[in-house]
Amino acid sequence: MRDFRGSTALITGASSGIGEELARLLARQGCRLVLTARRQDRLDALARELEKAGAEGVWVLAADLAVAGAAARLVEELDHRGLSIDVLVNNAGFGGSGPFLDTDLATEQEMVQLNVVAVMDLCKLLGRRMAARGAGHILNVASTAAFQPGPLMAVYYASKAFVLSFSEALAAELRDAGVVVSTLCPGPTQTEFVARADVGGTRLVNRVTRMASAPDVARAAFVGLSRGSRLIIPGVVNKLGVLSVRLMPRRWVIALVRRLQEKS
Repeated sequence: MRDFRGSTALITGASSGIGEELARLLARQGCRLVLTARRQDRLDALARELEKAGAEGVWVLAADLAVAGAAARLVEELDHRGLSIDVLVNNAGFGGSGPFLDTDLATEQEMVQLNVVAVMDLCKLLGRRMAARGAGHILNVASTAAFQPGPLMAVYYASKAFVLSFSEALAAELRDAGVVVSTLCPGPTQTEFVARADVGGTRLVNRVTRMASAPDVARAAFVGLSRGSRLIIPGVVNKLGVLSVRLMPRRWVIALVRRLQEKS
């Protein structure tokens, strides 16, 4: 397993959930951290916690990656501070639910900018540098939603399908350059995502007897990243779900997902 001691990791969406827990895990391994998200106060509080626990170095760079050009500006700030990134964790993202024709276009444009464009931009800008050095790790957070279309969450599911397809292709391209690309595909998880996406009353969430915790998902992600795994699907139920989607007729899958995304 890879030892991240002495490495510098950039974690997007680090102010809560999986990103916050990954920051704690990497800090315990002796990794320096650059934390970014929109909420400066949450990032500052996490930085103080990590520094108090003995983290080697923590930098906070508040940024809204849902704004066009924000990823490039973030990289410029990294350069200004002399920070070279060894581990990139593209964790920031959000979802939304409802019939596509009824949902807000501006919100969905922001979703695509954050879930898709910012991921692509950071992989391009920082991946080039990793390849030039001959070493680096990239962890892109997708979802089990990436494996099928999602009626009533059409844009979110499609955005995560992009992340999965893009990351698997990138992993093949960068393998010989010494850069490891991993994709995390969690299922329903106890994070702020459920409230923001307004999926709390759906059959999908209500039928899950126990949603995974953010610390459990983060631990699975960390182990997979350390091992250089290309695809990380935490939990047996999620693995079986992904397998069943591959075996079922596409029409059945789409009908099932629509039913699960409806409010119960």
